[in-house]
Order: sequence, then C-alpha cells, then structure tokens
Amino acid sequence: MTTAATAQLDTLVARVPALREFGYWMRRYRRVWRGTVVMSVANPLLFLAAMGAGLGKLVDANHSGHLAGTPYLDFLAPGLLAASAMQNGFIEGAFPVFQSSRSRGNYPAAAATPMRPGDILAGHLLFVAFRVLLSGVLFLAVVVAFGVVGPARAALAAVPVLLTGTAFAAPLMAWAVTVDRQSRLNGLYRFVVMPLYMFSGTFFPIGQLPHWLRAVAACTPLYQGVALTRAVALGDARPGATAVHIGYLLALTAAGVWAARRAYVRRLNR
Repeated sequence: MTTAATAQLDTLVARVPALREFGYWMRRYRRVWRGTVVMSVANPLLFLAAMGAGLGKLVDANHSGHLAGTPYLDFLAPGLLAASAMQNGFIEGAFPVFQSSRSRGNYPAAAATPMRPGDILAGHLLFVAFRVLLSGVLFLAVVVAFGVVGPARAALAAVPVLLTGTAFAAPLMAWAVTVDRQSRLNGLYRFVVMPLYMFSGTFFPIGQLPHWLRAVAACTPLYQGVALTRAVALGDARPGATAVHIGYLLALTAAGVWAARRAYVRRLNR
C-alpha cells in the first residue's frame, strides 16, 4: 500500500471510529481464516453430496408432489444456504460478544478510548456481516459446482444470505452482551436454533407439517430466509412474497440493532 493510500485509510478510520473495531476483528481473523474457509467449503460439500445427490435420488425416484417437480437437490441447497447463514450469524454474534463483554474482553478496553458503545457495536456487526457474506459466497461456489444454480443467480442469492445472517446476529448481539453465563448461549442453540434448523422448511416443505405447526413455522425468521433464498436461487421469486420476506428480515435486523445499541450503552457505560 502506498503512502498516500495509507494516509487516506487513516483519515477514513479517524472519521468513522467503528472501523477501528472492525479492524480489530479483521486482525484476529487473519490468524484463523484458513480453517474457517475450509469448513465453509467442506460442510456444504458433504451435506449436498450425502443428502442432495444421495438421499435426493430416492426422493426424486418417488416423484414427491410436495416438491412440485423440483429436484430435491435444487430444493435442499438454498435451504441449507439460508440455514448456514443463520448458524454463522449465531456463532459470530453470540459467543464472541459474550467473551468480549467480560471484564478482560476487548469491549471494556475499546470503551476506555474515545470510541462510543455504538461505534463498538457497529464495527463488530460489520465484521459479523462480512463473515456471514464470505461463508455464504463460498457455499454458493459449491452450489454452482453442483450445477444447482448458475453464477448470475448465485450472485443474487448472496443478498438474502446476508439478510438472514444479520437478522439473527443483531438481536443475538443485543442479548449476548447482557448474558452472564455461557451456558445460556448453549441452551439457546440447543432449544431454539436447532429446532428452527429442522422445522423451517430447510429439508422439506412446511406443508408437510401438522396444520397448526405450519403457521408457527411460517412466522420464524429462518423460514423467511429460506423462502427468500430459495425463490431467488430457483428464479421463481414473486414480488409480493419477496417484499414480505425482505421486510420481515430488515425489520428484525433494525429491531436488533436498536436493542443492541441500548444494551451496549448500559453494559459499557456502567
């Protein structure tokens, strides 16, 4: 990087304090990025090979009417993509926030500088969005390699992936900064995230659920993310439904950011 570019970057960081927090998380990520990239490629590769190309042949052979003629691999891949965004949003937005807000974490150290709690939140959330998007792009590369979608639709599908991940991460960050025991985060993963993973339309249409459970599933944020990602990836997005999915995810993200700003101020100014 040239001296002029370095000076411009320093000026930008000085004007936008949140970039200092983002830079901190990026420097930490430089030490572990290789492992996360391998996992981001290996996991979808194994899932799509075993469940899509393997189990999918059995499903397609029985001509399931619930899939409306869509090959099971094409149905499954966008669902797994959205579910992966949810998991990345949880992993990046829960445990690091809990650890950073402890007395020896980086949040108290950052709060001792001119940075405000809102700057710390914005910088960390920007990094979480970066991680969700990076993992999603790698997942999409595998999906393209399987021939489920072309490169153009894969590029469009990165948008709902980012929306889904941030819709989970922002509310989680608001809650995780207040948590005093890690076991509560583990409990949330076991009793909320995993049921969402199984019953939000990732592996099968929610029309196969009992009638009373369909309405519950349709109201979950993962279902909204799965439906939007699947519609974009398969090229059958309808304006009305797409607007509802996007509005739901944006509203959840906005509510999460609002709650997180209040929680960060209370936690770091006390």
